[in-house]
Amino acid sequence: FSRPMRKVITTLLLALSMGAFAQDFNHYFEDATLRLDYIFAGNAKEQTIAVDELSRIPHWYGKHERLAEEPVEGNGQVIVRDHRTQKVIYRNSFSTLFQEWLTYDEAQGDSKKSFENVFLVPYPKDTADVTIELRNNRREVTNRMTHTVAPRDILIRHIGERNVTPYETLQQAADPSHCIHIAYIAEGYTETEMPTFIKDCRIAMEALFAHEPFKSLRSRFNIVAVKAPSVDSGTSEPSKGIWKNTALHSHFDTFYSDRYLTTLHLKDLHNWLAGTPYEHIIVLVNTATYGGGGILNSYNLTAAHHPKTLPVVVHEFGHSFAGLADEYAYEAEAIPMYPKDIEPWEANITTLKDFQSKWEDMLDKRTKIPTPLNPKQKDKIGVYEGAGYSLKGVYRAFQDCRMRTNEH
Repeated sequence: FSRPMRKVITTLLLALSMGAFAQDFNHYFEDATLRLDYIFAGNAKEQTIAVDELSRIPHWYGKHERLAEEPVEGNGQVIVRDHRTQKVIYRNSFSTLFQEWLTYDEAQGDSKKSFENVFLVPYPKDTADVTIELRNNRREVTNRMTHTVAPRDILIRHIGERNVTPYETLQQAADPSHCIHIAYIAEGYTETEMPTFIKDCRIAMEALFAHEPFKSLRSRFNIVAVKAPSVDSGTSEPSKGIWKNTALHSHFDTFYSDRYLTTLHLKDLHNWLAGTPYEHIIVLVNTATYGGGGILNSYNLTAAHHPKTLPVVVHEFGHSFAGLADEYAYEAEAIPMYPKDIEPWEANITTLKDFQSKWEDMLDKRTKIPTPLNPKQKDKIGVYEGAGYSLKGVYRAFQDCRMRTNEH
């Protein structure tokens, strides 16, 4: 990652993993997880949020401090309020495939689709109100739904207490009670291929820790490998007429993009993980075909056996963990993701509408804006045009970065 991106991720890591248990956490929450399952449905004209199911999982592996703050804005937020006082006691951000689908032509007409979404929050000790907000690319709230959760509700399922998916600890954090919990999970690996999965996890883990700031802060990560077995080896490739029976039902050709490898079955994903120590998820897919995807606070999914697997894992983790935007641009922008009159919430791109909130403080006072490309000054922080899929009007901080190319 470039220096501005390392600064962003370092700040995020320190905010999420430092300190002792805050008194506020113990006042409002148990050491358990409330899993919230929703269905998001609709099209670009109208969207619906519906509660699907609530579950209780032993232990909480997310943040214990700065509970009401979201590290990055995201395309949506989950907000927990104390029912009696209406005080915000927890907040986190997310992005979803549903919101991405809303930008495609298919969603502009009358057809509607539904998507599973799963969010994890600490388990409240008393009645709480949970709000889900969805936002568009102008950072406007487009849909909001609030429901009340009574923690002793007999219809909240208890999961993860037995028959937990087998897992191996690849790295134990220096302080497992205050760290970033990552779970690698197998997709398209049969029972007999689990040794290969564990080997692939270790290789991918070392690739991540070869990069700063993860390298310097390695002791703050607790990492496990969850052995979810598949009936079939590999993954589905619809464009080739190949459909496999796998643990997470992943497939290429998401939104008809041949290299976009995702899973829409988030409930299955979290069912396999229930009872394991996890917060952030990296799915390794047993395929040599190039592809992957990363969604903020949802998952990072990457083909495990392509020659570019390792840079892709790191790139997609930039999306899923830190909410970083893509820094590459297309000659013809098919999807205008970033309106030029709005400052993007992602920390690594800007439209210059609110550049003070980005990396302006890291620039040399003599830096020209926009900054001309200069092969002799590849390490110069600047404001380089071409990012967020747009050749014009969206800018990045570095001439090249892992969020721009796999080769950097």
